[in-house]
Amino acid sequence: MLRFTLTVIRRDLLLAARRRGDWLTSQFFFVMVVSMFPLGIGADPNMLRMIGPGVVWVAALLASLLSLSRLFADDHRDGSLEQMLLSPEPTVLLTLGKALAHWLIYGIPLLIITPVLGIQFALPGEAILILVVSLLIGTPILSLLGSVGAALTLGLRGGGVLLTLLILPLYVPALIFGASAVDATLAGTGAEAHLSLLAAFLVMCLLISPWVAAAALRVSVD
Repeated sequence: MLRFTLTVIRRDLLLAARRRGDWLTSQFFFVMVVSMFPLGIGADPNMLRMIGPGVVWVAALLASLLSLSRLFADDHRDGSLEQMLLSPEPTVLLTLGKALAHWLIYGIPLLIITPVLGIQFALPGEAILILVVSLLIGTPILSLLGSVGAALTLGLRGGGVLLTLLILPLYVPALIFGASAVDATLAGTGAEAHLSLLAAFLVMCLLISPWVAAAALRVSVD
């Protein structure tokens, strides 16, 4: 079972390496959205520190949504998804592997870029560290919940819009806890409580989302 999940992850990573333009688009989108706010608002450090965590988190949510429509669509188009569903392994391992591969492809680069973007908002080093930690915990949530939406809208006309309407409200708790952790650090009250809630949300998504996505995927393919 573990070998099957690792095979799915490795396959998606190899495909992403061959099609660099697909995942680079989300990274450039993330960088551009975050970088435009200091240019439009001005150079007031206090204002930038106030809006910085929320801006970075919103940009991460939008960048994740930008790439979710292709999570199962390419495999469904060439017929490989049906072959994987016919394998004796549980479908939940397939959806879990696809979600983890999505996080490795799209989430990890965001974590690498975030410290540089945090400097644009005049965030101190401790706040940048908490921002990266919150994204480290929160971005897998985006991929797990996104896999549910991608499975539900697979093959539908206008599925990208429907995917956004379905999943964006579910992202709100991660957005609140992640941005609030950095705000609490800036206020000097500590980010442990917010990070703990974010981690609990991650565990809940990890236990529930793959099963829901697997059921939705079978319904969409059938």
